[in-house]
Amino acid sequence: MNAVLASREAHVRVGGVCVALRTSSADFDRMLHERFGPFMAPGGEADYFFDVDVVEPQGEAPDEDVRVWREAGAWRIERGDFRAVLDPRTRRGRIRQVANPYSVDTLLRIVHTISLADEGGFLLHAASVLRAGRAQVFTGVSGAGKTTLSRLAPADAAVLTDEISYIRRGRGGYVAHGTPFAGELARPGANVSAPLEAIYLLEKGPRNRVDPVDPPVAARALLGNILFFAEDAALVRRVFAAALDLVESLPVRRLTFVPDASVWEVL
Repeated sequence: MNAVLASREAHVRVGGVCVALRTSSADFDRMLHERFGPFMAPGGEADYFFDVDVVEPQGEAPDEDVRVWREAGAWRIERGDFRAVLDPRTRRGRIRQVANPYSVDTLLRIVHTISLADEGGFLLHAASVLRAGRAQVFTGVSGAGKTTLSRLAPADAAVLTDEISYIRRGRGGYVAHGTPFAGELARPGANVSAPLEAIYLLEKGPRNRVDPVDPPVAARALLGNILFFAEDAALVRRVFAAALDLVESLPVRRLTFVPDASVWEVL
């Protein structure tokens, strides 16, 4: 049986964008289904398509900085544990990586940041929770309380993510989507979406309170927590403009909270 007939194709759909990953490795395919289960989308057309070459570990360094740049009309994406190339015109590419979920997880985040930048959205280091048909996003540095707030979410709420929020601009405004990119909860978020109601800047304190935030302060806070890796001035400007537009379009508030369930009474 030749390599094409033996190949397996997995589709991972996040935020309405489908990335297809084709490999001849049964173990890699199984790993994808275990890692991205609720976000697997069998069949259908893909927005991006990658052939994956799985290689044996040879002292790769997944903790080193990732680099994303354009060269000869293609995106080049590299870290110690993987290398990828993507043609932005055909949206087809190839990945060379070891068989671990962290490599493909990082690659997917990068692909989505590039895709979102073209339409005024972004990935944000933040938790997202859906409640009463609306999404609330809670952003902050590591340790600010994103996972804590997610754990304390009431029974009528769906946690979209405790780590990486997916914010996409639609015709009627901004929408928050669930993601498989988990933090300390170590589980994918709910694969649903909802209109974005507000963004909260997290801060732990002696009591629960919500305060308004001026747009310039809000924009600086968002820009400090947006995930973007590409060395591309034009896309950086688009992400900057997206952050400014969002803080002018939606309320941004500071949430000072005590880490117990009472915080949800002020939201």
